[in-house]
Amino acid sequence: MTRIDWSPFFVVKVASYDYHRWNMTAAVTGNKILDVAVTAASEAGAAILAAAGHIDQLKVEQKSLNDYVSEVDRTAEKTIYTIVNQHFPEHGFMGEEYGDHQHTEGEYQWVVDPLDGTTNFLRSIPHYAVSIAVLRAGKVDIGVIYDPCKNELFSAIRGGGAYLNGSPIQVSNAGQMSGALLATGVPYSGDRLQRLDSFVGTLRGLLALQTSGIRRLGAAALDLAYVAAGRYEGFWEADLSIWDIAAGALLVEEAGGIVSGLNGDDHYLLSGNILAATPVVHDQMLAVTTACY
Repeated sequence: MTRIDWSPFFVVKVASYDYHRWNMTAAVTGNKILDVAVTAASEAGAAILAAAGHIDQLKVEQKSLNDYVSEVDRTAEKTIYTIVNQHFPEHGFMGEEYGDHQHTEGEYQWVVDPLDGTTNFLRSIPHYAVSIAVLRAGKVDIGVIYDPCKNELFSAIRGGGAYLNGSPIQVSNAGQMSGALLATGVPYSGDRLQRLDSFVGTLRGLLALQTSGIRRLGAAALDLAYVAAGRYEGFWEADLSIWDIAAGALLVEEAGGIVSGLNGDDHYLLSGNILAATPVVHDQMLAVTTACY
C-alpha cells in the first residue's frame, strides 16, 4: 500500500470554529487529482463559512418537500467546478445543484455535493461538509470530505489508505454489535416515508442487539467519514444520492471497513441504499437490514 507524506500540507487544527485554510502552496500527495480535490474542498469550505455569519440574508429555495438549497450551495459548487475545470477541462463533472456540466462519458467523473447537511447549515447547526469523489471508469478512485466547522479533512485514494488531517485512520476494532455506536438518517418526508416501516423495523432489530445507541446528525457524508475514523461502528440509510455517499464509501473501504447495499449487493451508488461498517458489525447489521428492506 502506498503511503502519502501529508506533513507539509496541514496547519494545526484549531479548537474553535474559526476557519484556518489548508496550506495549498505545494502539491504533496503525489497525486494531482487528489491535490486539486483537496484544494477545491478547502475553497468551497471557505465560501460556506464566510456565509455562515449572515444566514438570515441568504436566498433559500425549496427543491422538494423539506429539501432546501441555498445560494451558498450553488456558490460552493461553482467554486469547485471552476477549480476542477481549470486543471482538468476534459473530466466530467456532476454536482448536486447543477447536474452534469460536461464530458459525462469520459474516463474521469467528479461527483460533488457542495454542502451536505444544508438544513443543518441553515439552522446554524455546525455539522455539514463538502463531499468530492472522483470516479475512474465508473469506480470511485478518490474521495475527499471536508468539515469546515471542525477543520477536519478526510481523504482517501484507492489503494493508498484513508486519512484525517494527514494522519492514517482505520475503522473501529469492535468485535461485536453489543456496545457498538451506529448512525443513520431518518426518512422524514415525501417518497422516503414509504420506507418508514422498513426503517423502524431495522431500528428495532439493531437496538435489540444492545448497541450503545444510534445517532442521526443530518450529514451522510460525515456519517461515513466517522465510520472510517472509528467514531461509529456502522451506518445505514436508504434513498441517498451518489454525491452523498461516493466519497465516504471509499473512505470506509480504505480504512478497513465493508460497504454494501442494504441487501448485501454492491450497487449502492446507483440505489442509494447503503450499509457501511466494520467487518464484524457489517455482518450483523446486514442480517437485520436484509430482513427489513
